[in-house]
Amino acid sequence: MQTAYLAGGCFWCVEAIFQRIKGVKGLTNGYCNGSTENPSYEEICSGQTGHAEVVKIEFDESEISFSDLLEVFFLTHDPTSLNRQGSDVGIQYRSAVFFINPEQRDLAKTTIESIPNAVTEISPLDVFYAAENYHQNYYNNNPNQQYCRLVILPKIEKYFK
Repeated sequence: MQTAYLAGGCFWCVEAIFQRIKGVKGLTNGYCNGSTENPSYEEICSGQTGHAEVVKIEFDESEISFSDLLEVFFLTHDPTSLNRQGSDVGIQYRSAVFFINPEQRDLAKTTIESIPNAVTEISPLDVFYAAENYHQNYYNNNPNQQYCRLVILPKIEKYFK
């Protein structure tokens, strides 16, 4: 098993996509690389903590590679949009790969360099805090919620077309 930390806007959207990818074994929505210890969602939303909304992805590398995860990641969000994904605006919604080893750093760098105008951050993972329980498995637990129907579902449908 391997672990990846990817930030592509709202973690609910990233989680919903990766829940449907073969080889992904576990997902945890959370916050990383900010200045506040054990931040709350409300603190993150202020944009003052420096954290990114991130999904911790546990994957079986015999079924899917880190490179393949990056491909899914870059196909399902806009890596050219600085601190924003759709109507979600703020530093917490930035595009970022938080690497845990040199191989992840190098693959992320190579991939991002191939994307014109990409602003995706590549940084070593400093700290990860799991988000509150109600943020976990959000789309599956709330499929009729307006954000899920209007934002997340179209992303899922677009990816799997």
